[in-house]
Amino acid sequence: MARLLDLGLDKLRGVILDMAEISEKTVMTSIQAYTEGKDLREEVSKWSEELRILQDEVSELAVELIARYQPVASDLRFIKSSMEITYGFSRFGRYALAIVDVLNMFGDLSKCDHSMILRMAVKVRDMIYKSIEAFVKRDVELARTLTKRDDEIDDMYKDYVRKIIENKGGDLRCSVSATLILRYLERIADHANSIGETVVYIVTGESSPRR
Repeated sequence: MARLLDLGLDKLRGVILDMAEISEKTVMTSIQAYTEGKDLREEVSKWSEELRILQDEVSELAVELIARYQPVASDLRFIKSSMEITYGFSRFGRYALAIVDVLNMFGDLSKCDHSMILRMAVKVRDMIYKSIEAFVKRDVELARTLTKRDDEIDDMYKDYVRKIIENKGGDLRCSVSATLILRYLERIADHANSIGETVVYIVTGESSPRR
């Protein structure tokens, strides 16, 4: 029975890693669509739906493993937490789709200043990488660094909104579209941080204040 449980856990990890790869690709493709004015909605929508399907697969497998093998301790924490991790990856896909939908709402944004969005996108991509690395390596210290990174992204978003409010001129289309994109990126960062908190819980059993 223990060997069968191990096979199930390996399958669970494999699906999660597949989702990690797809979610990172989906987010960065959405940013490319926005900054380059490309219509990449079909690709992003396909990957977003794939993430949703894989999330359901993980949930079904997790429930099956718990019901069939009644795992305890770290195995149980991992199985339960896998559903939270895959929820985060699925949300990456949904927010990426929302980013490309900004193009449908606002049309050509090629003349807008994309510098703030690109800076935040780099930081968010780094958070995604770090959350995945922390999961793969069970690296608690790395996982805990994500909270500070998340705070930095929150501050970037708030600072941009303040500047928009204070700015009496400027292009309204550019400002509003950028604010939406930055908000979606900020939410992706939140989910990456949540994945980091889940890694801490898997390894140590320590729950974050938000858990």
